[in-house]
Amino acid sequence: MTQPAVLVIAATDSSGGAGLTRDVRVLADFGVDALCAVTAVTAQSDARVVGVHHVPPDIVRAQIAAALETRPVGAVKIGMLGDRATVEAVADGLSGGAGAIGGAGIAAPIVVDPVLVSTSGGILLDAPGRAALLQRLIPLATLVTPNVPEVAALLGEAVATDESGLIAQGRRLLEFGCRGILLKGGHASGEEAVDLLVTSHGSVQRITSRRVSGSSRGTGCALASGIAAALALGVPLLEACRAAKGYVLEKMLTPEGIGAPTSSP
Repeated sequence: MTQPAVLVIAATDSSGGAGLTRDVRVLADFGVDALCAVTAVTAQSDARVVGVHHVPPDIVRAQIAAALETRPVGAVKIGMLGDRATVEAVADGLSGGAGAIGGAGIAAPIVVDPVLVSTSGGILLDAPGRAALLQRLIPLATLVTPNVPEVAALLGEAVATDESGLIAQGRRLLEFGCRGILLKGGHASGEEAVDLLVTSHGSVQRITSRRVSGSSRGTGCALASGIAAALALGVPLLEACRAAKGYVLEKMLTPEGIGAPTSSP
């Protein structure tokens, strides 16, 4: 029996800690095949972004079309995009033309991880790209997975200081047309790491786990890829988020972790 497949649209990471390398590892752990469209080639260590080469938009579109011609996909995971032209190329590839899966009838769930800034502080999506993300891609998304600073940055607002404020920001982001927002609580404080799943139906679900001290690169990539994998396997959205969060926690507690640590425990 053929395994389900996820189309990953993201950048490479020469350190191997995040990006496409991490995405493919996660999908394999979930028993899901990977199809890939590369948006950028990055030169990164575990401490800094050295350089970024953006793949031409026409090649991004062609990769998406070729992947979709190859076999059906059970979900799409979108990571680093880099600039407005790439965002628009991805939106075009998913919403129109032969083999496209978006538009009026999206045939597979789309998980968008809004990669704005690297762990080391490098800008990974410029301001025009953020505007295009809001207008072109978020309306296609089943789920968007921003952390606390990212949801504020996307909205052009101050970072929320409490849960009610964070939920309010999630609901404002929902107004751009996606079906759900997973507000990741890893950047907050407290004994528990609390993620909030806010949906277009008005529900808010708390997904909790123990908080692991320190931080690791690639956790956002791993979480979004895990959710996409679970969705491709037919798992409902809330349970997919829980399964992916549990996977990330388990990996962070193992000796090798998710990626290289960025601060000491």
